[in-house]
Amino acid sequence: MIIEPKIRGFICVTAHPTGCAANVQHQIDHVVIKGAIPSDRKRVLVLGCSTGYGLASRIVTTFGSDADTVGVSFEREPAENRPASAGWYNNRAFENRARAAGRKAVTIEGDAFSDAIKAETIEAIKANLGQVDLIVYSLASPVRTDPKDGVTYRSAIKPYGQQVTSKTLNTATGEVSEITVEPATEEEAQATIKVMGGEDWELWIKALSDAGVLADGFRTLNYTYLGSELTWPIYHKGTLGKAKGDLDRAAKAIRATHGENSANVVALKAVVTQASSAIPVVPLYGTLLIKVEDEMGLGEGPIHQIDRLFREKLQGEVTLDDESRIRVDDWELSAPMQKELEKRWAQLTTETLPALADLPKYREEFMRLFGFAVGGVDYSKDVDPRVVE
Repeated sequence: MIIEPKIRGFICVTAHPTGCAANVQHQIDHVVIKGAIPSDRKRVLVLGCSTGYGLASRIVTTFGSDADTVGVSFEREPAENRPASAGWYNNRAFENRARAAGRKAVTIEGDAFSDAIKAETIEAIKANLGQVDLIVYSLASPVRTDPKDGVTYRSAIKPYGQQVTSKTLNTATGEVSEITVEPATEEEAQATIKVMGGEDWELWIKALSDAGVLADGFRTLNYTYLGSELTWPIYHKGTLGKAKGDLDRAAKAIRATHGENSANVVALKAVVTQASSAIPVVPLYGTLLIKVEDEMGLGEGPIHQIDRLFREKLQGEVTLDDESRIRVDDWELSAPMQKELEKRWAQLTTETLPALADLPKYREEFMRLFGFAVGGVDYSKDVDPRVVE
């Protein structure tokens, strides 16, 4: 079949197997070209392994440090006349290339919040790795069912405490407008913490520990975004910020049980993701950031951020901020970049957007998440959606 992008709201409901495989290969090439990354952590578990920062972590540890990996993600399988999710194609492409390089790569696909998938993952670790010495937590989901009581919680991306009025962008039309978002209820805020906070991270570490598959001296990392003051009203000071703050609490709890160097939250930069495209204000900031960081020669996607994390930030004595976080958002939050972003933000309108920001590149990066707009791929070619190169 000929697979074309189909956009519904903020979601692309199709994905291209060849494009996804090419995108994975481009990320592998970036790591390989930069050379080996010294690391004693050769047995890696990545929770949320199929896209974005999770996929980049699996690629960097495998092709930079010769690690064997188990990955967990929730995906849609293909059918004869229906493509799979992009993550399913990414997982298959990664597995093919990792195994060709002589590395073990096992992927568990299912609800990572569930006890059943935790148990299945533990068995896969025992069978393939024995133990793990690095656990990366990079799950992103709007919904979580608590395995303890069976209650399903849904996140609400809203301000907290008071309504927020700010600029926002319709990425389809390029229209810049003003939006007012009402504050979340306390119930919505607590539900967002249940979905996106640190509770499941703690449950994973406890399950792994109880099963005896955590190596001595293991380290676990959980990715977060703190962001610019321009996005704080809807993000850092909203329900998302409440949930992300709970990660700091969870990290402290894990360190109290397993040692001072066992757990850290890692603050990363803003990148184009399917999740972030649905958050008011954030896409507009993203188009602006892409333009400014490119002009300053500081542009980074997920693979660049994670490569820098492992290649530089995790080498030797690790530098932490006051909350014991590892910071890889330093370029984005540098004073010169934020000053330029703030200046342009004040000038942003529908008319000035093309000069001040880069909506075409934002759209292109969004499409690449699903295997489209990838250079060298013939999208007019008939492909079998069940086959990945």
